Amino acid sequence: MYEVRLRRNTQKVLDKLDETDRSKIISALSSLEVIPRPKGVEKLRGTDLWRIRKGDYRVVYYIDDKWKKITIVRIGHRRDIYRNI
Repeated sequence: MYEVRLRRNTQKVLDKLDETDRSKIISALSSLEVIPRPKGVEKLRGTDLWRIRKGDYRVVYYIDDKWKKITIVRIGHRRDIYRNI
C-alpha cells in the first residue's frame, strides 16, 4: 500500500470543487494507494510526474516507489493543468 499525500495548495483546489467532481477525484486518489499506475495513467514527458484523468479534471502526481509514497502535485481543469509544470 502506498501513502497518498496532498500538498496544501492541492487540498485547497480539491475543497473548492463541486461535490460531484470532488468525489470522483477522491475516489481516484484512494485507488492510487493500491495501484499507483492504474490503467490510463500517463507519464508526463521530461518529468518524473504521472497524470490521471477524471472527467474534465487532471491529477498530476509523483511516485516514490522506494518509500511507497505518492505526492499529489496538482489538481486542475484540463485547460489549465499543464501550465508551468
